[in-house]
Formats: sequence, structure tokens, C-alpha cells
Amino acid sequence: MTWFAVLLAVLGAVFFAFAARLQHQAVRAGDGPPRVAELLRRPRWLLGLLLPGLGAGVHAAALGMAPLSVVQPVGVVAIGITAVLDGRRRELPAVAWTTFGVGAFVLLAAGSATSTTVAPEAELTAALLAVGLIAVPALVGVLSTRPAVRALGFGTAGGVAYGFVSVLMRSVSQDVQRGALAWSTALSAAGIVAALLVGGWFIQHAYAGGPPHVAVACLTVVDPLVAVGIGAGLLGEATRTSGAIALAELACAAIAVGGVVALARTRNPTAVPTRSETTVTNGRAMRIVIAAETFPPDVNGAARFAHRLATGLAGRDHDVHVICVAPDGQARTERVDGITVHRLRSHRTPFHRTFHIGLPWQVRRDVEVLLDDLRPDLVHVQAHFVVGRYVLRRAAALGVPTVATNHFMPENLFGHAHVPAWLRGMASRWAWRDLGRVFGLADVVTAPTPRAVRLLHDNGFPERAVPVSCGIDIDRYRLRRPERHTDAPTVLFVGRLDEEKRVDELLRALALVPRLHAEIVGDGSCRAEWELLARDLGIADRVRFRGFVSEDELLDAYARADVFCMPGIAELQSLATMEAMAAGKPVVVADAMALPHLCRPGRNGWLFTPGDVRGLADRLHAVTADPAVTARMGAASSELIAAHAIDTTLDTFESLYARALGLPVVRMAPALAA
Repeated sequence: MTWFAVLLAVLGAVFFAFAARLQHQAVRAGDGPPRVAELLRRPRWLLGLLLPGLGAGVHAAALGMAPLSVVQPVGVVAIGITAVLDGRRRELPAVAWTTFGVGAFVLLAAGSATSTTVAPEAELTAALLAVGLIAVPALVGVLSTRPAVRALGFGTAGGVAYGFVSVLMRSVSQDVQRGALAWSTALSAAGIVAALLVGGWFIQHAYAGGPPHVAVACLTVVDPLVAVGIGAGLLGEATRTSGAIALAELACAAIAVGGVVALARTRNPTAVPTRSETTVTNGRAMRIVIAAETFPPDVNGAARFAHRLATGLAGRDHDVHVICVAPDGQARTERVDGITVHRLRSHRTPFHRTFHIGLPWQVRRDVEVLLDDLRPDLVHVQAHFVVGRYVLRRAAALGVPTVATNHFMPENLFGHAHVPAWLRGMASRWAWRDLGRVFGLADVVTAPTPRAVRLLHDNGFPERAVPVSCGIDIDRYRLRRPERHTDAPTVLFVGRLDEEKRVDELLRALALVPRLHAEIVGDGSCRAEWELLARDLGIADRVRFRGFVSEDELLDAYARADVFCMPGIAELQSLATMEAMAAGKPVVVADAMALPHLCRPGRNGWLFTPGDVRGLADRLHAVTADPAVTARMGAASSELIAAHAIDTTLDTFESLYARALGLPVVRMAPALAA
């Protein structure tokens, strides 16, 4: 019977650990002391309130089967569970120290405890003792200005209250088992409710001052010490305890208390200081976390946009932090271009030699630690894969306002993952449903173009997404002086050399246009295949495969090109096309997805039907045959791209941030005013 009671106590500890973590997240989501009215509106806090009730029921059953001195200390396992859930691996030695102390205390108490009946007089004496024991640490918590001391003080007061609850629970359980219910039973039940409310109030304040496992440690150490002390001193459960055993129990108690103190003093060495009082959610200076699956030095449109957004917001005095995977696998935090970049552990994939991903369980733990430490005003995720998924979930759990921007199309991954053609339809439907589930947590959802927004809605996402251009720094491209390598006209492509980009169509069209040269900037899984194709077509001398290039080299490539071509069919906006337009270049692009938003046929370039190689060749020839036409269309590109200036994009996102924060929108964003 005793061992079954211990198993029930362990189950109760599991309930309690999950409850502690949920309530800690809800309490830390607000600023200042926890307020009951606010907490009652937070689902996670309410769920955290339900789980202790389940744990209390299991615990009460255990107390009815075994002595208080045996059952109560088992709750120590909740410390380790909570620390693991919270990703606090560095604090596991202190957790082990505390667990050892309480575990040894359990073994000693279990070997010498005697089951006794709880008398009403003993309950009254225990109540008076508990009031005194609660008052001292509570006063310390109230008077101290140090978060660790406040967490310890309030946690200890809560632990005393819960220890007294155990005494009352044992009394009620015994009355129920004997069928001897009386007025004293009702008083004991009322005392349980009162003690739980008092203890819960102190524990919420302990959550506000430190990580959840510190509050749990206070409970699981102080609670059994108080309960066992009352059991030994007032209930007579220590009649068979020798002096040596009693001293050993005191030593173990001291070890456990020392472990709790060590837990409260432990600091995360990678923690970033919490926001200052001057960083306020008033629409001006904010702490913003941008979560990106890809970020420079990665070379792709999503990475370039995330960097442009982060540096642009930092230039407006926001405190910007980027969370992304490390390109080389090594986790680190670095200060780059006025922003703080937290690079998470990552691993290479078999799909692409330059593509790294974070393992979900590692990313989840690291993200939780980072967001708990940063406590941002707002989170903006750039994708729904691994980093974005867990950042968005954690932010939602903490009550942090969120914005999500979609750059995803399933077709962009099929080439990487080598998904067979017969499976792509089903995989695409699943991918869109998954995106909808993840982005459904966000307060505001955007996509780069009206076509990209319509794609979201067509695939089941609610009609609330809004278009916001990725934006570019136009002057950066417009002011570059060209350095030409040949007098022949040159067509430029910039992007990943993967299946959905269809660079093979550009090469086949190039073979049909005499004198036209091509410069291909980027790398990917199809590069070797397309280099062989250029040789087979007899145009290898007219094609330069550049691979990845530096930012300056990229600017030079835009400057010396005569026309830009994007034959890809899975572009949600195409930053490369926008950059070419900012450089004053005509564009010839596929009539697919969002590309028609950038090209005005006959004005700044031409559209062509994907797969129509002869049509593409004709369009390239029409743009480059007459220098006057090339110049006229290039000027039109410069004019049209002005609407996509990065300052306009930043204005728009700041308006959306204000909306997510529930603040007045002083200036309506252009994307929303249309």
C-alpha cells in the first residue's frame, strides 16, 4: 500500500510540474505584479489552475494510504521535471543536489514514521504555527528589491501554506475513510481552501520573480519539511525515530535548502538583460524579436528581407533581436549591423549542402530560454517551419503580440526534398494546412503581395492576411556605377539554382538570341546540370556561372546588366527582380504567381508564358536589340519600384505592430489603406 501511495504522489508531482510551467508563462507574460483579473483571462493560467486540482486529488488519495512523512516529500521530482521542461539544463546540478537532499530525507522519514490520527486540537496548533511560518518569509519577499530573494521569500511562504494543506488533507481523508464526518471535517475542508488560496497567491508572486522550477523547488522542499515537522512534533509520527536518524534528517533538509538557494542564484550565462524602463510599448522604442529560418550569410530572398527589416527597424531606434539557426552549426550570440543575432544549434541536411536546420526539440528549448530572458514587446516570425513555429508558440504562451509574414510556397521545397511528382499534391495540401495551424496563432499575418495573400486565402487561411511589400533600399542599387566586361548585351539572373527557378529555360532561350550573354548569380542543386546544358547548347562562352557573390559583387552585377530575367514560377514577390528594377533595369519575367505585380508589359519589360522558350527569346531580343528601348524600360522600372521603398515597408510594419499591441495607429499603412 505504501509503494502505491508513493506512485500516486509521483503522478501528482507530474501534474504539479506542468501546472507550474503553465502558470509561470502566464504570470511572466505581464509587467509588474500578477493581477487576478488579468490572470483569469489567460487560458494557460487557467489550465495551470486545473492541473494542481488533479494533482491534489491524487495526492489526497496517497495521503489516505501512507503516513504524511512518506507521501509528502515525494513531490521533489517536480523540480527536475520543471527544470527539464523549462530548458534549464545548466541548473540540473543544483536540481540534483536538492533532489538528493529531499530524496534522502524521504528514505529516512519513511523508515521511521508511524501513522497516527490527526486530532482537531493538533490541527488548530498547526494552523497557528503555519501563520507564523508564513509571515516571516512573506515579509522578506515584500521588503526585498532583489528578484531572487523575492522569489525565495514568496516561494517559501507558499510552501509553508501548502505544507499545512497536507496536514488538513490527511485529516479530511481519514474522516472520509472512517465515515466519521463532523463539523471539524467541514472546518478542515475550509482551511484547505483558504491555505490553497494563500499559498497560490504567494506562488504567483514567486513565478513573477524567477523561473518556475525555483518556485517548485521552494514548494517541494519547504512543503515536506513543514509537513514532516508537524507530523513529527504535533501528530506523533516520529515516535520510532532515533536521535541519529533525526540528525541525519536535519542534515538532508539542510542540503535540500542549500540546493534551493543555489537554484535561485543561478544565472543563465547567455541571458540578455531584460528591457529597460525606457523601452516601452508606446509605438516608439520597442524590443522586437525577428524569428528567421534563414539569415545572412545565407543568400536568398527571405534571408535578405529579414536582414533588411531588422536593420531598418534598428535604424529607427528599436532594440532588435534576431533568432535564427547558425550557418555552421555552432550556437552563439553576436552583435551585427546594429542588431543582436542569436544563432541556434543547427545540423546539415541531405537535401542541400548549404542548408542547415535546427532539431525541433533543441530549438524549442533554446527559444524558450531566449524569449523568457528577452521578454520582447513584439515578435515577428518570417516562416512557420522550426524556428518560427516555436518562437510563435512561445510568444503566444507568454502573451507577447505577434506578427507573421509568409514567404512560403510548397513548390520551393519540393526540389530540395526530392518529393516525387505523384506525392506533391498531397504534400502541398498538408503543408498549407500546417501553415494555417501555426500562423493561426499570430495576431497579424502578412504576405509580400496581393497575389501571395490570395494564395494564403485560397489554401484555407482566414480572410485576415494583408499585403506588405518586402521593400528595398532603392538608392543602394540606383547609385552603383556599371563596370562592363563585354560590349554585348547581358541578361542577369539572381537566385537559387533549383528546379522551380527554371534557369534551363533562360539558357535555351539564350541560345536563340545571337550575341546575348548571360550572368547567373547564385548556387543550388541544379547548377552542375545547367552548366552541362550550357555546354550542350554551345553557349558556354556566353554564360558566366558566378555562384555566391559578395554584396558589392552583386551590386556590380545589377549595374552592368542590360536586362534582368526571372523565369521562376514560385515567386511570392521576387526580391531579385525588385533589386534589378531599383538598379534601373528592364525585366522579362514569367507570367506566374506575383511576378506580374512587378512588370508592366511594354512599359518596364515583358511577361512570358512559363515553358515557352521561343516566347522568352523573343522578349529578351525585343528589350536588348535597341539601346533606346532598353533605357526607356529601365527608367520605367526605376519609377515603378519607388512604391516599394524600404521606408514605406517599415512604416507599414510599424503600423501593424501598433495594431498587434492594441495601440492607436497614428499613420495608416499604405498596404492597409488601399
